[in-house]
Amino acid sequence: MVMRNSLIFKLMGAFLLVVATGGVVISWFTSRAMQNAFTLYTTHNGQVWAQRLVPVLADYYSTNSSWQGIDAFIQSGIASLEAAGTNMNGSGPGLRRGIGAGQQGSMWGLLGQRMILADGLGTVINDTAGELVGQSLSSTVLKNGAPIVVDNNLVGTILVTPNDFAGSNTPAGQFLASVDRSIILSVVVAGAIAFLLGSILFYQITAPLRRLKKAAHAIANGDLSQRVVIYSRDELGELSQSFNQMAESLDRAAIQRQHLMADVAHELRTPITVIQANLEGMLDGVLPLNAEQVAALHNETFLLNRLVSDLRLISLAEAGELKLEIQKIEIGNLIQQVVERIKVQALQKGVNLEIELPEKPPMVRIDSDRMTQVLNNLIGNALRYTPPDGKIIVRAVKEDNPAGAIRISVIDTGSGIDPAVLPFVFDRFYRADQSRTRTSGESGLGLAIVKQLVEAHGGKVEALSPIFLNAERQAYGTQISFTLPDTIPQPPRAIRKITDV
Repeated sequence: MVMRNSLIFKLMGAFLLVVATGGVVISWFTSRAMQNAFTLYTTHNGQVWAQRLVPVLADYYSTNSSWQGIDAFIQSGIASLEAAGTNMNGSGPGLRRGIGAGQQGSMWGLLGQRMILADGLGTVINDTAGELVGQSLSSTVLKNGAPIVVDNNLVGTILVTPNDFAGSNTPAGQFLASVDRSIILSVVVAGAIAFLLGSILFYQITAPLRRLKKAAHAIANGDLSQRVVIYSRDELGELSQSFNQMAESLDRAAIQRQHLMADVAHELRTPITVIQANLEGMLDGVLPLNAEQVAALHNETFLLNRLVSDLRLISLAEAGELKLEIQKIEIGNLIQQVVERIKVQALQKGVNLEIELPEKPPMVRIDSDRMTQVLNNLIGNALRYTPPDGKIIVRAVKEDNPAGAIRISVIDTGSGIDPAVLPFVFDRFYRADQSRTRTSGESGLGLAIVKQLVEAHGGKVEALSPIFLNAERQAYGTQISFTLPDTIPQPPRAIRKITDV
């Protein structure tokens, strides 16, 4: 049953049906065309014969003054008729070769033709087929014959026409039967060759599908390492390439899911362990139960809550459930407000924080709270990596490209990021400095949140590093930029509901 439902069997069945139908149609039309061509040939040949026989029959009528005895004349005087028809096709005398005296009357049947002789009134007086003797022919039929005129009087008409009842033992019937057999044999041979070539072709066509089926079954059973080999660039090759991309995406997603679970467990374990250890110490009397210890526990719960909130934010954005409160605001004012709040921290660290804005910052449609979170994460991340006496520049440039209204960049003069790890800085829980821990103030979700929020607004984010060269020609500095479009796509990526304020 499985083999019967296989695609190659369905294709071969359909192909055989097409071949059989085509063979029948071609055979029928070819046979009909050959019969029509043979009939046309014999009709023309008969007209020539009739014209050749007119003088002989006219001489007979002139001699006998009637058609009496014409049957005997035609049978006994066949040599005279034959001589009259000689050289009409360059064959010369010899139509009687191989025809005995008893067979001469059937010469016309052997040639696939019949001779009909009618008198001046149109009554048939001789028919080699013996069917129409005594019957009257219509004027339409008589027009197709050769008139016999004696002393300017129409005394008869002779017609030589194809014999519609030519038997298989006649040369004409044998010729047509041979042609029909040749047509049928040709169709059978062509069908067999087509079936063989079609089998090879269909096997090659379905081979990639079988490989895809095998790989799909393996992936369904949990083996995400399966890939198919691509041998062509046609539609099946494109399908195989798409399958490989899908398999890679699934494999990557599975690895990321495993890493996510491990990272979440690791990140949650630290504050929970601290809280548990402190509480146990208080219960055992090792640690005093005072305001300082409670404040330390409160800080750990605050970090734990922030981590859970960040994870929830990313999951909502990826699931398309993140809600944005869209407002039309001037982006320059928002940037200045965020920078003013962080400026105190920058001064405490000895970092110079600067703003570069266009003369007329554009109005953009954004969620101001979410965009504030983006800027806080980017500037805070730059502040961690920028050494004292360094500089952070928050730059906004109006885009000429209609796809983006403005490009916002946060540039720092820190040590920069290794180009090898640059593509991963927007991944969850990724830290460029693997030695840093939660106590340094970062969970590894800051840039991942930036990416999700910017893309939720229909923008794009990118990181460049290094971007500067010092006097010793050492590279340093990092620039993280994102674009904001004029309008948010409807519906935007990772958003299912937008509230326009």
